[in-house]
Amino acid sequence: MPAASSPCLRVALPLPLPRLFDYAPPPGAAAAAGDVGRRVRVPFGTRELAGVVVAVGPPESSAELRQALAFVDPVPLFAGELFDSLGWLARYTHAPLGEVLATALPAPLRAGEPLPDTHAWAWALTEAGATGLASLRAGARPRRLAELLQAGPMDEDRLDQALEGWRPAARALARRHYADRVAVPASAHPPAPQPGPLPNPGQQAAIEAIAATAGFAPMLLEGVTGSGKTEVYLHAIAACLARGRQALVLVPEIGLTPQTLARFRARLGVSVHALHSGMADGERARVWAAAWRGEARVVVGTRSAVFAPLPEAGLIVVDEEHDASYKQQDGIRYHARDFALVRGKALDVPVLLGSATPSLETLHNAQAGRYAHLRLHQRAGDAQPPTVRILDVRKRPLQAGLAPETLHAIEAALGDGGQVLVFKNRRGYAPVLLCHDCGWSAHCPRCSTATQGTPMTVHAGGGRLVCHHCGHRQARPPACPDCASLALQPQGIGTERLEELLAERFSDWPVLRIDRGTTARRDGLARLLAELGERPGILVGTQILAKGHDLPNLTRVVVVGVDEGLFSSDFRAGEKLAQLLIQVAGRAGRAQRPGEVWWQTHHPEHPLLHALIQGGYGSFARAELPQREAAGFPPFAHLALLRAEAQQADAAAAFLHAARDILHAALPAGRAPEAAIALHGPLTAPMARRAGMYRMQLLLSCGHRPALHACLDAVLPAIHALPQARRARWSLDVDPVDLY
Repeated sequence: MPAASSPCLRVALPLPLPRLFDYAPPPGAAAAAGDVGRRVRVPFGTRELAGVVVAVGPPESSAELRQALAFVDPVPLFAGELFDSLGWLARYTHAPLGEVLATALPAPLRAGEPLPDTHAWAWALTEAGATGLASLRAGARPRRLAELLQAGPMDEDRLDQALEGWRPAARALARRHYADRVAVPASAHPPAPQPGPLPNPGQQAAIEAIAATAGFAPMLLEGVTGSGKTEVYLHAIAACLARGRQALVLVPEIGLTPQTLARFRARLGVSVHALHSGMADGERARVWAAAWRGEARVVVGTRSAVFAPLPEAGLIVVDEEHDASYKQQDGIRYHARDFALVRGKALDVPVLLGSATPSLETLHNAQAGRYAHLRLHQRAGDAQPPTVRILDVRKRPLQAGLAPETLHAIEAALGDGGQVLVFKNRRGYAPVLLCHDCGWSAHCPRCSTATQGTPMTVHAGGGRLVCHHCGHRQARPPACPDCASLALQPQGIGTERLEELLAERFSDWPVLRIDRGTTARRDGLARLLAELGERPGILVGTQILAKGHDLPNLTRVVVVGVDEGLFSSDFRAGEKLAQLLIQVAGRAGRAQRPGEVWWQTHHPEHPLLHALIQGGYGSFARAELPQREAAGFPPFAHLALLRAEAQQADAAAAFLHAARDILHAALPAGRAPEAAIALHGPLTAPMARRAGMYRMQLLLSCGHRPALHACLDAVLPAIHALPQARRARWSLDVDPVDLY
């Protein structure tokens, strides 16, 4: 065993502990500075863990050290910019470095598996397939796939473009031993680039401004819906590739990834790699490794793709930068958009933030001159902005939430050969199951308290109850548990109920529901949109459909339930509703045919709706920002939220009260007003109980970001050491998006 005074490995382990662990080097190795960033397997208690060496030096104590088992990597996996940026993220979120480093890795690499090979996959016809091809049914996909493979193996990227739905056909051939999946070099068959449309003057100005940028430059590309922001991205990425550099593109939803991949692969002439949580773990690890080796020239992914290594970085794009899904809500609570800016600065590359409805934080930075502000004022091609109509539904008879005028408008659009989107941001059949005789309603037993009931959503046409917060499921009771009445009635509207009504009313046209329930399977959204194609029909959907989808034949959009966002206690509610309404409206009239949008509301005079009608999102933002400043909310203040939950409410309260005492004692007197830190709480969370845990929170607010972080740095060790911290599950969320 090496002497305790010899240099040791300081290892960050994937544990919720804010410290490093000292180990002696593995047998036959000596600790050296070149080991920093290498993964290493170490004993920890009775377990074996994979950690990352983050420093080499003398041990913290004189106790005899346990010896590391073996290095996983021959060279550092984390080095240079990525290592430094992840260290910054750990400091900014005040999270253990070991957890941050583990979060940046796909599951196999996190578990200590070696960096995988990064070959591509292709399909090849076997000898049996060549001789048995004639036995396959003519015109069927397996036959068409086998005919494609007669010319030789085809990689999966090319098959994506050549034959829709080829994967089930390939599996069918493999079962008959007619085809095999084989490894080929990653760049064996790059797709041939296809020309795109000529940019309009607004797009051309933005393309030239991005091309003229050297080094780190945050840029906001604000363009009305349908203005061709993706076309600007493509030109910027093509210029980046021409310089021999890598590009990273973030999108907010997995559902957008196939559409984006197909368009990028067709236009760029290189393999475009996807990276998101819907992929198999091994596939994610291969893409991460390809990026680490510099082989993946374009990576398109969701939030977690922001951790992709970029040794030859040239550009980072964040599409729909306003979207709340970029914020991780558990574990390490990072914001992918903000971390992309940090990485862009460290890599010294431009960062392009695109949105038709920028977050008020981003818009404020652009107005203050911290970001370049590029604007696209007109829709691409000959498309015109949709007309928006506010429909007062007071005193009108409603069917599944739809007014008679709305149903007539849907019928007229279908009769004209157009498609219709009926938008309702609530999945399920109905939000509540109610007894009409005694007033009982079905509440989740794991998320309700004595004073606050959490309704269970009715699903499956009324036959099943599901809690959308904790996932608890139960059958619908045959009678009221309180009074035994049979008068149990679903109350309210969800996407399933809308689908049922519309399918019955418009039986001559297809009605497709698009929500989390119908798009859970891989490529579920793409399959549903392909099923509708260009024929007339109705899409019933949630916010999944509000994000960047190009539906050229969509001529009418109906928004049901506008009122639900008008009177929320969340200070961001107005911003979220404005973004949602503008984004949903932007799906209509994106091609030659004009679009029309109907907003159904019981509050037709509400100022937010009229601001959007008269001046668009910009009008709303100009009115909202001064109100945020007066109230001391972001972007004019910086927040941190200390959350606690426990099976007993008293345990969560006790921890937060003890934490507040520590914070209060640490606040220095006589600070300038902008550096003063205000404490709000402890308070019961807006959702007081979830999944059997009682929830409370303590909010910190400060006008000076460094002062807030200095305070957190000073108090967190004492908060970790609190006895009450062991009786509650707690977390710190810096820059929270939702105060729920």
